[in-house]
Amino acid sequence: MTNDFSALSRRRFAAGAFAGAASLALPTAALHAQSRPVLKAGDQKGGLRALLEAAGGLEGLGYDIQWSEFPAAAPLAEALNAQAVDSGPIGDAPLVFALAAGTKVKAIGANRSDSYGTAVLVRPDSQLKSAADLKGRSVATNRGSIGHYITLKAITAAGLQPEDVNLRFLAPADAKLALTQGSVDAWATWEPYTALAETSGHARVLASGRGLLPGLSYLAATDAAIAAKRPLLQDFLQRVVRAQRWSLRNVDAFSATLARIIGIPPDAAKLQFERRQQKWVPIDAKVIADQQGTADFYRQVGLIKQPLDVRGTFDLGFSAQG
Repeated sequence: MTNDFSALSRRRFAAGAFAGAASLALPTAALHAQSRPVLKAGDQKGGLRALLEAAGGLEGLGYDIQWSEFPAAAPLAEALNAQAVDSGPIGDAPLVFALAAGTKVKAIGANRSDSYGTAVLVRPDSQLKSAADLKGRSVATNRGSIGHYITLKAITAAGLQPEDVNLRFLAPADAKLALTQGSVDAWATWEPYTALAETSGHARVLASGRGLLPGLSYLAATDAAIAAKRPLLQDFLQRVVRAQRWSLRNVDAFSATLARIIGIPPDAAKLQFERRQQKWVPIDAKVIADQQGTADFYRQVGLIKQPLDVRGTFDLGFSAQG
């Protein structure tokens, strides 16, 4: 089937989405650049790099990390598809979209979090009170994103159909502007964008993902990277897991570092971190069943054209016991 990612994502990807990539390594890395392996790590705003830096999780690396940051899952998935990055964090719904589009990736680690911050937002003065009020209204979000997913879950739970809302597919920055300027009625997004919009007074939550979404996201890796760099990916995953545990014990320190790295106010950084309560979990039967439910829902609402059996999209050979 054809790739369902937006034309905007394609143009930004083609224009050089990786221009801001930076290498993180030991001070002697420059002397050994030809001998040290390189892991090309994709990231999303507020993601793994901030976590690892705050927790000291990049110390003692036996390889270099080349970071590329993306504003959302769709351009990250494009980068994985092009093998421009080896690995990156991606939510359950975007992973379904990527796999249905033929991207050769697998989930190698899974985490669960509170889904409240994956939400449909409206302006503070909006007259809309519930998801049912979105009938005939416009909602901005990324196509195939977790924001797209929460929009569809919220309106179908309220008895509406996908065609009852007017979806406008925009990147997060453009969607936020559209909401604040009044050119759309709602914006469906995720953390840290939700916390930033709330704490700045620009939006309030109309419908959250709590009780509607399984709260799953993954560390995904390309099939090629798994074949060639499995030890690096295993080490990287375990460093992320250890860093996550550290962050839950050091909320203030982590929130301050997160705010500095991703450029948002400390109160927004702390809010989104505290309420997510993200924890890495084994890829077990429950995780696979929940992921299958996401794929089945996307098939039900017509976003993917063929049934997708998710069992083959997990690599169970990695351990999240950091």
